[in-house]
Amino acid sequence: MTDTTHFGFEEVPTKEKQKRVAEVFTSVASKYDLMNDVMSMGMHRFWKPFAVAASGAKKGHSVLDLAGGTGDITALLAKKVGKEGNIVLSDINGDMLRVGRDRMINKGLVSNVNYAQINAETLPFPDNSFDVITIAFGLRNVTDKNKALAAMCRCLKPGGKLMVLEFSTMVIPTLNKLYEQYSFKVIPEFGKLITGDRDSYQYLVESIQKHPDQETLKDMMDQAGFSMTTYNNLTGGIVAVHRGVKL
Repeated sequence: MTDTTHFGFEEVPTKEKQKRVAEVFTSVASKYDLMNDVMSMGMHRFWKPFAVAASGAKKGHSVLDLAGGTGDITALLAKKVGKEGNIVLSDINGDMLRVGRDRMINKGLVSNVNYAQINAETLPFPDNSFDVITIAFGLRNVTDKNKALAAMCRCLKPGGKLMVLEFSTMVIPTLNKLYEQYSFKVIPEFGKLITGDRDSYQYLVESIQKHPDQETLKDMMDQAGFSMTTYNNLTGGIVAVHRGVKL
């Protein structure tokens, strides 16, 4: 890994990015779900069920939900795996994970959900541990994405599937300008109004722009050891769902 990396559009020492990302999510944890509705105009409520269905999670499966934050994906997965299965809701940020744990308890999801504060780059699980690994709107915040993808592949069982839901690159050129104006001019102002933190949402918008496009991420998954890698664009490529299988 190089000595510097991007934090949004800013170039920072690689060793500092994790700390700065942590500060962003500590700041916005309590209002994160409300801002998701505002930022996506409610579309995340369509994207997430599509992604969970694409993950291939089934009754009895063991699932790791990385960067699971406030638990939206975990709650949907819990219905898929049932009481016979189990899910690890994980996040690198303790504040986000506490919000997620409280939400799971409030939903009555206590029998098959466990919690882990972990870094996606250094997963503390044995090889071949999970049937499915998911990461939704979290990969773009990981410092070394290649290292994280390789760790995910290692922890999947043979035949296991990775699902990545992430903001991506618009494939409708006529909407690009409008999307960029909304992203850079509107979202940070909503962040300031709702959370009192404009800078964190400025970073989040910039991090979307710096994230690899669909084909680049597909290639990265292939290089990490995944097979049959594919993706679906949702809402014109505003987000994409990538899937890969460990053979």
